[in-house]
Amino acid sequence: QVQLVESGGGLVQPGGSLRLSCAASGSIFSIGIMGWHRLAPGKQRELVADISSGGKTSYADSVKGRFTISRDNAKNTMSLQMNSLEPEDTAVYFCNARIITRSDGNMYTNGDFWGEGTQVTVSS
Repeated sequence: QVQLVESGGGLVQPGGSLRLSCAASGSIFSIGIMGWHRLAPGKQRELVADISSGGKTSYADSVKGRFTISRDNAKNTMSLQMNSLEPEDTAVYFCNARIITRSDGNMYTNGDFWGEGTQVTVSS
């Protein structure tokens, strides 16, 4: 019933910028930590950045100073501003979130949810 949908991916030249967005919808009580992961062919999935419900951020060393993660708790959305993009940033980017859902009888369930990903290609 909970869904995460990414948007904003595409083709950009080295040095360019893209802004990714993630929208959560469904039976959401609250959202904890949210983050962006990326997966390139032949490589392990990498945590790019995450942000707590209170706004504390963390970044992979490879993107520090170039990427900025943010969230809007009122809208249940999260964004990743990517500047100075490099070919090495080419990957499928996935939205991830810890979400507490509420069921009948005031029952709560904490789950780890993922979007289906959006492709980012950095090439000249």
